[in-house]
Amino acid sequence: MGRGIRYERQVLSVDEVALVASTHHPALGALSDEELAKLRTLVRERRDRARDIAARQRREMRGKAAAKGARPAADDTGSRGKRDLLAAAMKRINGETTRREGKAAREAMKDSAQRALALRSRREAESARRPATRTAGEGMRPSDSKATKQRNRAKLGAVSQHTKNMQAKRDGR
Repeated sequence: MGRGIRYERQVLSVDEVALVASTHHPALGALSDEELAKLRTLVRERRDRARDIAARQRREMRGKAAAKGARPAADDTGSRGKRDLLAAAMKRINGETTRREGKAAREAMKDSAQRALALRSRREAESARRPATRTAGEGMRPSDSKATKQRNRAKLGAVSQHTKNMQAKRDGR
């Protein structure tokens, strides 16, 4: 469930509110890649610190750890809320980073495809200018094909029949 800006201001410190505000929609898209990486580092450090404090407070409430201050923590809702808000900010930053990486990959793929198309077009244009094999000019005359000549149909099976006869003669011995 989304939380409002009023809740963010209530739970976070002033500088954390500015960090989280820069992870919302219009401001996040306006950041450069270097600024986004810097923001990612800052928010991650704050989230990890809030996570550790909330875990320590839970241990103090259960009696498993000694109190950090004068008395043990009685409630960790503020620390959990801060941790959740900073985790949501990290999720938005990671989503924006993934979106930018995907866009860069699509652009690179598009550039590669255009380069490959240009290379192919150039290769096809070169092969159209110069034939790969020798071709007939206008001065050549067609020659008769030996396969199209008619054979004497009466003698078509004479060779194979002769072979059969000779084999039968050998088998009969």
